[in-house]
Amino acid sequence: MRLRPAAQALSVLVLLAVRLAAQQSSCANTAAYSPCELLFELSEKDAAAHPSPYATVDLRVEFRSPRHRTYAIPGFWDGGRRMVVRFAPTEGGDWDYHVTSNLAAWNDKTATFTAASSEAPGFLRAANKHHWAYTERDARGLDRPHLWMGVSEPRFAVLDDAAFRAVADARAAQKFTHLRGLMMDQASGTALYQSPDVPNLAQFQRLDARVRYLNQKGLVADLVLARGPGDLVQAFPGWEQRRRFIRYLAGRYAALNVTWQLVDQFEDFPDGRALLKEIGGVLKQADPYQHPRTAGARTTSAPLLDDGWMDFAAYGTADDNVGAIEHQLYAVPFVNLNFGREDSGAGKPGPNDLDAAQFRRRLWNATMDGQYVTYANTGTGAQYANSPGARAMTVWFDLLSGTRHWELEPYFDVDNGRAVALEDTEYVVYVEKPGPMELIVEKHSYDVVWINPIDGEATRSKKKFSGDHFTGEPPDRAHDWLLHLVREGHMESMNRSYKFDSRDPPLALQEIESNSPKVPFAIEQPTGDLSVSKPATYSAKITKETRATRSMMWLWTGEVAADGQGYRVLATGQKASQPAPADLARNFPAVMHLRLYGMNANGKVYELDTACGLEK
Repeated sequence: MRLRPAAQALSVLVLLAVRLAAQQSSCANTAAYSPCELLFELSEKDAAAHPSPYATVDLRVEFRSPRHRTYAIPGFWDGGRRMVVRFAPTEGGDWDYHVTSNLAAWNDKTATFTAASSEAPGFLRAANKHHWAYTERDARGLDRPHLWMGVSEPRFAVLDDAAFRAVADARAAQKFTHLRGLMMDQASGTALYQSPDVPNLAQFQRLDARVRYLNQKGLVADLVLARGPGDLVQAFPGWEQRRRFIRYLAGRYAALNVTWQLVDQFEDFPDGRALLKEIGGVLKQADPYQHPRTAGARTTSAPLLDDGWMDFAAYGTADDNVGAIEHQLYAVPFVNLNFGREDSGAGKPGPNDLDAAQFRRRLWNATMDGQYVTYANTGTGAQYANSPGARAMTVWFDLLSGTRHWELEPYFDVDNGRAVALEDTEYVVYVEKPGPMELIVEKHSYDVVWINPIDGEATRSKKKFSGDHFTGEPPDRAHDWLLHLVREGHMESMNRSYKFDSRDPPLALQEIESNSPKVPFAIEQPTGDLSVSKPATYSAKITKETRATRSMMWLWTGEVAADGQGYRVLATGQKASQPAPADLARNFPAVMHLRLYGMNANGKVYELDTACGLEK
């Protein structure tokens, strides 16, 4: 019997209601910060009109929380006629959602579901200028700090299943909190896309399972979109193709516990700043949870901070001049992604590959620069996981997790050591060259603990130190040491009741002194034009000798504003000789803004500026 128009309309509405009820049931009772999925199936008619749903079907679901917070999630194609919206509720209670789509069958439909509460800490956010916290507070209403300790496993997406799980299990047992890996590596032989508009669904589904597994093991997945120069543009030549790709990634992974690190080394990408501003802006818009975003770098990704899409800066260098000085310039967290790779038994194929002792020294110097750290080694697979460097990382975690690490900042009143501190509460000092050291502290009584950074063995002094001028030396001179000077009772009280940021007034970035008469140094060289093909000589001269200028750090940067590539590090140290980076400019000859930063032994930063030419 043929239905009348009114009856037909009623039948369609009933069918749609049944479908939406089925879809919403897949999120019903989902615990907060756990992913769930709404499934959408194209009808025969819509499938015929959209033979490539990835490229032509638009689907977005806007979720509204019990507290009226809104999360707009793009849907993604997952094969055949299947579209998926993956979502993680951020609180328990009744949620409603609204569907928008270019398919009339789905557009402007609404439904509801109820999520369950959970004790999950939430996702990550930048906090306290240079540190990390979770998005949810604890039962006492206090912010929850996050200690970022990463491990680089670039091939995690292409290892066989057994090898991947063995690596993930080993890294979780070693207390790493992040695992960093490539999503798209043209050299791996496993393509993420068959063509710009045809994703390799089998590889994406494998990646889904791996990110979920890492999250289950307590690891945040640090996702690097691409490695090699030009990979992104070669894979996605058009702007719309790149935009679609980024929205697709946001749809698949934003509901999981991830960070976005876009590319391995942004300087290697032609016109890299403009490319990353483009895709970083799309990602910022498409990811409703605002997972932390950055770009990997050969030296520093801080030149991209002004573009507004990054939440933190990343390093690919162990140079303390860069890290220590930039820490005083920017109010963002810093993560060192490559301060060196440990030779864990696979050899030293690269110039930045180190033995365990060299690696450990770089690790603790990066920490004293105010950086969070990511471990890397030269081997792939679980057989290389249990190395001295990895054990040193566990020592790092055990020590810092017992501190108020989310308030520790570089501290300069120390001789024969480098320190981070929360003044008045605790001081962590790295003594790279064992011998007598001195530390000025707030006048109190402190527990004194010396820690072996190789194995974490602690030597606690039987007698507390009281005063404001600590002098001492490590238990022996066989290796480097760590000193933890702490008011333990005071800190325990703070952890029970103090707010996340206990500094009063809150920490503020220093004002950089650029008034020439007050700057205690001058630029001697360069005096002429610079070249990207010939070494230039850099030299600074101390003009005002003081106790503070006896030990200086130096950072030389250059920028061609007209070409918009951002600044690059030209050199470090008081004297240096090297060519200017080739990616400083796109058009030659150019006018370059040269800047010299000098930081004295008290942590005071000075700046001098000049202009010079830049040639090929």
